[in-house]
Amino acid sequence: MPLALLSACTAGPSTRPGIVVNDGVQQQAPPVAQPSGPAPLPELGTPANAKIRWSPCAAEITATLPRTTLPTECARVSAVLDSPSLPGQGLARLQVLKIGSGPVPVAVFNDVDGVPGTVYAARLAAALPPALLTEVSLVGVDRRGTGGSDPARCVPEETRTGIVGLDPRELDVEAAVDQARTAGQQCSITLEVRLQALDTWRSAGDAETLRVGLGMTRLHAIGHGEGSRVLSVFAERYPDRVGRLVLDGLPDPNPDAKIVLEGVAEGADATFGAFAEDCAARGCELGNARAALTEILDRAETDPLSTPDDIGITPGVVLRVLLAGLSDRQSWPTLSRALADLRSGNTSGVAAAITPVLRETENRAATFDATLVTRCNDTKSRLATEQLTAAAKDWNTRFPVFGALTAQWLAVCSPWPIPSRELPQPSARTAPPIVVLGTATDPVTPLSGTDHAAQQLATASLVTWQGAGHGALGSSACATEAAAAFITEGAVPRDGTVCPP
Repeated sequence: MPLALLSACTAGPSTRPGIVVNDGVQQQAPPVAQPSGPAPLPELGTPANAKIRWSPCAAEITATLPRTTLPTECARVSAVLDSPSLPGQGLARLQVLKIGSGPVPVAVFNDVDGVPGTVYAARLAAALPPALLTEVSLVGVDRRGTGGSDPARCVPEETRTGIVGLDPRELDVEAAVDQARTAGQQCSITLEVRLQALDTWRSAGDAETLRVGLGMTRLHAIGHGEGSRVLSVFAERYPDRVGRLVLDGLPDPNPDAKIVLEGVAEGADATFGAFAEDCAARGCELGNARAALTEILDRAETDPLSTPDDIGITPGVVLRVLLAGLSDRQSWPTLSRALADLRSGNTSGVAAAITPVLRETENRAATFDATLVTRCNDTKSRLATEQLTAAAKDWNTRFPVFGALTAQWLAVCSPWPIPSRELPQPSARTAPPIVVLGTATDPVTPLSGTDHAAQQLATASLVTWQGAGHGALGSSACATEAAAAFITEGAVPRDGTVCPP
């Protein structure tokens, strides 16, 4: 069934003139001659000689997924660890999930600090047009070090809690650096050669491993947020193996983390403004969201509550929960209710959001560890204490909600070893057309950074949703239809297309 673009989409201004087996490792494919210019959009194709063996998902996986009537299967894929100290060697096991009845697999990569890719793919399937899932199947990938893909477990619980619990408004960057130094030392001991193998460069290699395992000549894929960067790096490394890529909320590729994070702080504060306006418009439990947040943070500073498993609800915890909740536009009512409950002394909503970040169980690692390792491995910027303090003070003044919290990422990565390989700034000049989706008010990957990234991709077509939240796919009908038509019909949207709020 054709999936046409909605008529509400309009054209706006543009500034742009190996082998895999379940228990083996990837073998290097012979070099392929590169074309001299952009390639045409490839056909969808169908799998041939697929090597992944699918089976029913284990109970611990299905328990994390939304209810669905779509067929769902799981598998494990083996990739090369490829640590800088052991190039081309070692084993990385990846958990993957296939959902949908369509014959063409479309890989899905999520943010490293979001839900695992398997869970995100299942949630995304519920938000996409049903007809799409009869033509393609989504294959969610838990990024290396996350979810079921040999999750990173290396930061001591007290250190993890210490970093997250810091009140960013105190601008004590030395405390953050000290805690991060302890985390880095322990992760180096615990993870050994795996430590520097958890990054975006090697996740892009995992995407190539997945392509071979799926039996596809080219990889069709969807990236969400920082997961989009995995696919843009894939397009740079393997342009002749790029299929139909949709990059939703592509991050700014600027190697200067200070510049990138300044944009993130601005976008996060703007998204809180949109949340406050939405709260007022629907008469939410918070009333005046800005005044309520100030009240909640002040109480968290002077008389913090605790969750049932003894997590202190500090200002740092509140702000992290708020930022995570702002990312999902559909969850804003749940977020406002959780904050209102917290103001009344009920910690259940905040506890549900922060516990997976800080606490690990036998079957689930704390998500903080993989986020810390991957983000710092991807970041080359290392600033002196004076520079960190100056940035924190400046951002806290200009972006009073999230400025200081965002500056903490500069601090926690400062004692980390500088990565052995700097991430490229992808141009993918010989790749086929790529669709990039941007959101006007995004707290994680602001539109300014997505636009910058799209301008650097030679064949990118940018579609902008004039809404709020992290990512447009599944939230904007216009952007979702554009992506679906591109994947199934090869209809490349006009660069500069604008979708209404």
